[in-house]
Amino acid sequence: MAYHMIGQVLQGQYQIVQSLGAGVFGQTYVAIDVEQPHQPKCVIKQLKVSSSQPAYLQSLRLHFLTETETLRHLGHHDQIPQLIACFEENERFYLVQEYIEGHALTTELPTNQRSDYLWTEYEIIKFLKDVLEILKFVHSQGVIHCDIKPENLIRRASDGKLVLIDFGSIQPINFGVDTILPIYRVPVTSLGYIPPEQFIDQTQPNSDIYALGMIAIQALTGLSPLQLKIDPRSSEFIWRSYHTPISDYLAAILSQMIRYDYKDRFQSASEILRALEQMSVEYYPTQTINLHNTTSVNYSEQVPNVVQENVSAKSPSPPLLTGVRVGLLANSLVMGFGVYSLMNSPAYSETEALYKATEEFQSGDLKKAIALAKSIPSDSNVYPEVQNTIEEWQKQWQLANEQYLLAQQALEQEQWSEAIHAASQIPDILYWQSKTDPIVEQARAKIKTQTNSLLAKAYEKAGNQDFGTALEYLQQIPQENSVDNLVQKKLAEYQQKQHIRAVFMLQQAYNKAQIGEFNTAVNFLQQVPKNSSVYATAQTKLEEYVQKQRLQSKNQKVAPSKVVATLSKETSTNKSFEPGSVMQEVNITSNTTSL
Repeated sequence: MAYHMIGQVLQGQYQIVQSLGAGVFGQTYVAIDVEQPHQPKCVIKQLKVSSSQPAYLQSLRLHFLTETETLRHLGHHDQIPQLIACFEENERFYLVQEYIEGHALTTELPTNQRSDYLWTEYEIIKFLKDVLEILKFVHSQGVIHCDIKPENLIRRASDGKLVLIDFGSIQPINFGVDTILPIYRVPVTSLGYIPPEQFIDQTQPNSDIYALGMIAIQALTGLSPLQLKIDPRSSEFIWRSYHTPISDYLAAILSQMIRYDYKDRFQSASEILRALEQMSVEYYPTQTINLHNTTSVNYSEQVPNVVQENVSAKSPSPPLLTGVRVGLLANSLVMGFGVYSLMNSPAYSETEALYKATEEFQSGDLKKAIALAKSIPSDSNVYPEVQNTIEEWQKQWQLANEQYLLAQQALEQEQWSEAIHAASQIPDILYWQSKTDPIVEQARAKIKTQTNSLLAKAYEKAGNQDFGTALEYLQQIPQENSVDNLVQKKLAEYQQKQHIRAVFMLQQAYNKAQIGEFNTAVNFLQQVPKNSSVYATAQTKLEEYVQKQRLQSKNQKVAPSKVVATLSKETSTNKSFEPGSVMQEVNITSNTTSL
């Protein structure tokens, strides 16, 4: 739970002091830097790790290391939190980001349709310009935020500017083959702001523009996106029917920002900013434009020529790179607790090459993987990581090949445990693991058969009170067996019973020796197993009784009663071993019937 983290110190530096809440992609905390306690607080984001599989963690680690460079660069903008640090601890990935003092835009939005709560046209324009300037920078870096919503816009207390938050390090949505964004993975607070194309793997730069337009309309109407009516024929929102107090010109801009089909929207933040700047220009009464071209909602506004040119001559949206399939959507990545996409930019092409190289390495084509990795230029941010990765790949590949051959050889020689051990030493390379899986499976099947046979033999010997041999069979069972708990339990049980029986045999030998029955005493001593705790004592007594047995045999013809009495007296005075005292230390009440 989140509260368990309160007070913990990560990396020996960042102490968690408050939980900010959990999201689909992880947990967020407020922390202080214990090395610099007078510095402002920071935000710690712990990414949710959905699997502990080594191959998964290795791929996630690669994404984490490469994409944090993108986040670090985004933090250069004054209205995006700075990335302070990123690290891995106990197979968990953490981001340390600038903490923004202020409040979420949610607190400023109207909660009903009362006119005294609704935003004015001036406030809407100011809001749009503020956020559009941030998006202009974000998109220019080849990134799409993909989760613009009121909670992710913070009004900074120091200067009143809006700050766009929830950029983080990469976490794949899943490691399957899905190419859509499942609805159950979308935070409830994001519903209504996410455009239709984002659910079908066609995220565009103007997907952020759609979300921004929905926030502006919410500020004008007092209604959340999910409360707005939709035209069933065109799927467009019917929001002007709420008599919003703004000009037709601004209404047309907002309508085009939220068009259902992304091809009909403004294609860039710059395009909208230019349209907003023209609002101060005198309108031309003879020129009109239909900004949203619908049959159900059709507004004609008097706008400047420049707006008409911008709208009619739409440039196609920048193409998004596709084909990234190492647990990622085709063109979407989940960044910490925010979603963003990468557009066609040099930095991304290099990162994509590294992703593709990793895919080739994992799938079994080392040469192609190295060739792809070497195609990354030396001036790239990820170049040092690439060189280290290539060297590590070559080492891992050689080790994997050697261990595979050892596993195969051990299997052929029916050395099942050695085969499993060799396979376990293979690095986390999916190709080699898939090759050794059949070997491990076959070896485990053989071990299971061997285990069942040895257990049956051990049970049989134990039933005959031969616990020493039963223990020998149990000790031959390979450690890789699937019933190790049972084996360990039986080992402990038989060892105890063996000890009790050994002491019992020693006691019987002592009793018989006291009355001069050395033949019977020797017979009892010979039944004390070698691996019992009293075996050494039994051997000493055995040597003694054998000598007395011989003496007794020689003198049986001369006064046998005197010989027996003498020998019995000697035995009774020999107190080097008291079997009875040993028996008192062992509770055999429940075991005597089985002896």
